[in-house]
Amino acid sequence: MTAPFALSLRPPHPRWPALCAGAAALALGGCMSLAPPYAPPPAPVAQHYAAEDLGGADGSVAAAALAWRSYFTEPLLQQLIAQALDNSRDLRSATLRVAEAQALLGIQRADLFPTIAATADGARGRTPADLSPTGRAVTASQYQVGLGLASWELDFWGRVRSLRDAALENYLATDEARRAASVSLVTQVASAYLALRELDERLALARQTVTNRQESVRIFTRRFEVGAIARTDLVQVETLLHQAQSLVAQLGQLRATQWHALSLLVGAPLPALAQPGTLDDQAMAADLRAGLPSDLLLQRPDIRAAEHRLRAANANIGAARAAFFPRVTLTGAYGTASAEFSGLFDSGSSAWQFMPSLSLPIFDGGRNSANLDLAQVRRNLAVSDYEKTIQSAFREVSDALAARRWLGEQLGADQATLAAQAERARLAQLRYDNGSAPYFEVLDAQRELLTAQQQLVQTRRALLASRVNLYAALGGGSDEFAALPALATTAATAAPSAAPSAAAAAAAPPAP
Repeated sequence: MTAPFALSLRPPHPRWPALCAGAAALALGGCMSLAPPYAPPPAPVAQHYAAEDLGGADGSVAAAALAWRSYFTEPLLQQLIAQALDNSRDLRSATLRVAEAQALLGIQRADLFPTIAATADGARGRTPADLSPTGRAVTASQYQVGLGLASWELDFWGRVRSLRDAALENYLATDEARRAASVSLVTQVASAYLALRELDERLALARQTVTNRQESVRIFTRRFEVGAIARTDLVQVETLLHQAQSLVAQLGQLRATQWHALSLLVGAPLPALAQPGTLDDQAMAADLRAGLPSDLLLQRPDIRAAEHRLRAANANIGAARAAFFPRVTLTGAYGTASAEFSGLFDSGSSAWQFMPSLSLPIFDGGRNSANLDLAQVRRNLAVSDYEKTIQSAFREVSDALAARRWLGEQLGADQATLAAQAERARLAQLRYDNGSAPYFEVLDAQRELLTAQQQLVQTRRALLASRVNLYAALGGGSDEFAALPALATTAATAAPSAAPSAAAAAAAPPAP
């Protein structure tokens, strides 16, 4: 408990300044830390990605150092990503959380240093005669001016410093979470854009099919009217038309939904997209290098954030352990005091007070033990979270690598299927025109041809999406977001530089 502030009118001890200086030096330089030595747990994943996922081909570009403008080269996609980074409310919230953690770190750091305040007091009062020692009424004044040292803990056991370290690691974890959110936003916009262009291309194919089948219905209607064909053939052609029209309506609804999703990500009205062309991989840079699973510890900001949280939990154990030891605090003041305002600075008016305090926990109902148990459990939870984050990252990379390989093979098969279906439809039409086959054969061939066209576009988009996912899974562009945005840097003072982590040391038309 802090002693009340008061000034003694005794002359200052000649060695008092030296004692204070010695105490400060001891507090700042001689304290120890009771936090357990930090050692990151081993990565609970394989040392290499599966060879079958790599497919014998690995790119030459490292994702983390590749800026998103260098990977996503299509101008319109770059424009959408830039707008999303400027307008995203989620990213803005993540940036403000960094500023919040920065301010909390500054508050915690302040406890390492003494709080010194200038004080000035004046008092005047009258004591009645029956209460006065002299038996006469007394009117007296007291004035004092000086510097006061508030209750300052000498951090012998590293409690305050451990709390400072925990706040620092939490700040760094929050900043890494901001970087992870930035990478995620970039790849979400890219994936949503590819999905929109896929629907544009599929919708264009379906509309072209509707146009062709409307012409077929016109021709067959005329032939039926002159008695050249049976009613069955006309109904089959109309069935094909209605199926294509239904597909157009379905794709139109999906496109509107995807447009709205992309608008939400961008955070602003979307510009008019050019008429869709064929999706190809020219919108992205060369293939990425997967590297080793251990590289993820350096590349992925979410893994680095999990490690900082683990370090913070480790530091909190030190603070909980220090609570079992004596706590020494200093309170003092030095200045001048006088019964007359004019005599404040006269010779002999100096006044000082020095009140060290020692508090030793004897009985607290198990509070300190419970706090230590809580800190250790939270450290174990942070270890589990760190390991799970690594495992999730390993799986995401493995899934993206497997998709890149197998979707590439599927794309080749779908292209061959489309060519075969186109030839089948052509031959079926010739057989029907020559009277060698019923129109049902043409109907089936054209239906399968439309399905093959739609499937090819879907597979091509899925292959491009796998490259986007691989870029995200490898921490693509995270180095670009290392600098803290102005929104956060102006909201709080700059944080002190942190020691490198163990991982770093290791190694379309307008919307309808």
